[in-house]
Amino acid sequence: MKKIVVKIGSSVIAPTGKLEQKLVEGFVSDILSAQMQSCKVILVTSGAIAAGADALGLKKKPASPHSLMAIASLGQIILMDAYKSAFSKHGAKCAQILLTWDDFDIRRRFLNARSTIETLLSMGITPVINENDAVSSEEIKFGDNDRLCALVGDLIGSDKVIILSDVAGLLDETGQIKKTVEKIDSKIYKLVKTKSGKFTSGGMYTKLQAAQIATASGATLFIASGKEKDVISRIVRGEAPGTRFLPAVKIEKARKRWIAFSKKIKGKICIDDGARDAVINRGKSLLCVGILNIEGDFKRKDSVCLVDKSGNILGCGLAEYSCDELKDSKNKKLQKEVIHRDNFVIKK
Repeated sequence: MKKIVVKIGSSVIAPTGKLEQKLVEGFVSDILSAQMQSCKVILVTSGAIAAGADALGLKKKPASPHSLMAIASLGQIILMDAYKSAFSKHGAKCAQILLTWDDFDIRRRFLNARSTIETLLSMGITPVINENDAVSSEEIKFGDNDRLCALVGDLIGSDKVIILSDVAGLLDETGQIKKTVEKIDSKIYKLVKTKSGKFTSGGMYTKLQAAQIATASGATLFIASGKEKDVISRIVRGEAPGTRFLPAVKIEKARKRWIAFSKKIKGKICIDDGARDAVINRGKSLLCVGILNIEGDFKRKDSVCLVDKSGNILGCGLAEYSCDELKDSKNKKLQKEVIHRDNFVIKK
């Protein structure tokens, strides 16, 4: 059975800064209609901060990180109560899952999260996922739910990822909706226009980042307006409202996608021209002899990016030594590769 990830932004269910139950109920009804078409839906939702701020009578998002965490913890209860009520009206159930980047960065937690989601789906329960804003420090935050929904899509092997927003899709140079994007490159990123809201984060830039992750994982990603009627079930039926991003031609193995997208970069290793040629052109592992400089504070099996002498990012991989071990290695010969070729992903 096909799996679909749907992300609903704050601007869609709380367009005025207040969570609107009727809108939540409309999306839940659409999700359940989509599930009648031989698919399972995983919902990634924003709205906790907007709900919490409204409950406290706030007119704008506070700047203090801890105030935001407190507001999110209050709003998360309100948000989930809204979804629970909406699903219950149809005799259906939903379950809350709160995630941080650590749940993707640490392989064991990554696999546990996948097993939990798969088990809920097998029980006929719709997972409702949000970032755990109440405890997320800057070191483990996603910052927006666009990236989170794409990572969830890769986590569970989704066929489609649907991002619903207050915009109808990516606009081209003439201001028209770009219907299909085959490849996300610098020309596509130049189409991004900056936008911000009182209780929202992200924007089109983060949606394009999400599209890169989703399409590299083999999924088709849609950016569509949440104001369109039955937009989720229509996409499931084969329609393509908004902008459709096609899957990449070459799909990396699951482990390499985890390294490329889910592992948080903890450091940087600058390498010489010889090492660059060996790693990039000849598919070799990185050896200590090719290292010019090391930045960051990373441990063994943390993800680091490789850069050349000009600072160009070549890719990322799992370090077999900590930064301290590598810095002390000038006077001794390390016994194995610094980054094994099986644990390295070249930047596309």
